[in-house]
Amino acid sequence: MIWLTIVRLPAYAPDLNPTEGAWANMKNGLGNLAAHDIDHLATIVRNRLKHIQYRPDLINSFLTQTGLVLEPDPP
Repeated sequence: MIWLTIVRLPAYAPDLNPTEGAWANMKNGLGNLAAHDIDHLATIVRNRLKHIQYRPDLINSFLTQTGLVLEPDPP
């Protein structure tokens, strides 16, 4: 019985990291934003991340983009 499966990944593989998609989505449009201060910017970032949190279809798309699956096929 195999209880542990090891998958070797490259040292840095942003294309295999679903959080990269979430951060890219969150940062979309921040380049042209003129925040009043750091607190204003922090509020905007929190709101954008909360918006992502309540969209499970968007979160699933970040995982799908990587090509990885949550439950690997049994050996």
